[in-house]
Amino acid sequence: MHFFKYSSIGNDFILINNIEEKIPENKFSDLAKALCRRRFSIGADGILILENSRNADFKMRIFNSDGSEAEMCGNGIRAIVKYAFEYKLTKNTEIRIETLAGIKILKLFLKDNLVENVEVDMGTPKLLRNEIPMTGENTTIVGEELKVDGEIYKITCVSMGNPHCIIYDNNVNSIDIEIGKKFETHPIFPNKVNVEFVQIINDEELSLKVWERGAGETLACGTGACASVVSSVLNKFVKKNQLITVHLPGGDLKIKWADDNHVYMTGPSEKIFEGDVDWEG
Repeated sequence: MHFFKYSSIGNDFILINNIEEKIPENKFSDLAKALCRRRFSIGADGILILENSRNADFKMRIFNSDGSEAEMCGNGIRAIVKYAFEYKLTKNTEIRIETLAGIKILKLFLKDNLVENVEVDMGTPKLLRNEIPMTGENTTIVGEELKVDGEIYKITCVSMGNPHCIIYDNNVNSIDIEIGKKFETHPIFPNKVNVEFVQIINDEELSLKVWERGAGETLACGTGACASVVSSVLNKFVKKNQLITVHLPGGDLKIKWADDNHVYMTGPSEKIFEGDVDWEG
């Protein structure tokens, strides 16, 4: 099986062109668990499956390293379109990708006919409990108290097609990121949750550490960066329609929650290497 390894500011993926490979759908989860094991296989935060779509230019499926499927991945979708354009599956610089979180529209910014940056229309954030989802009365969750591991945290929750729980701290580098697991599996989140620890730098910059559902600590999370900007607007730390730089351990993303209520994310993705792997599912 041929594969491609991509990194989007440190969030790394094994990309498989399933238009050519024809791997059956019931093997995707096992494939992710087998190939994503660091030091024992290729190693990655997850696998990206590129397929044909009846409703868009292409379809993206993403499976975390534990084999669970995610609805959407902002870093992964940039890798998918970079691959599709540079390997000549399309000549378009505006591409529609079908995901479990709906169809996303992406714009490519080229340099020397290579994809330098990708803008993703991430759609509108979902703010009600049943949309995230969370248990309890169907309201928005802004600065709500939640007891985790014996300590009270103030959380804000947003769905960007997948669930996010945002916690603010004056110094995210001092946080023991392993507490993210306790949030991820808290019973208030029936589908588990991604966790972002956010530090406000100023009204145009955030610093972020991420615990991803099904993957653990990662160097970057596109949907998490988007959710953190939405949360920061709701908490009145930054303004809507302002371009915000989100600093993640793997690099920076530019995020705007625009007046049309859509969230726009811009950032790079890079091919690291490609190769062949023997795998018998």
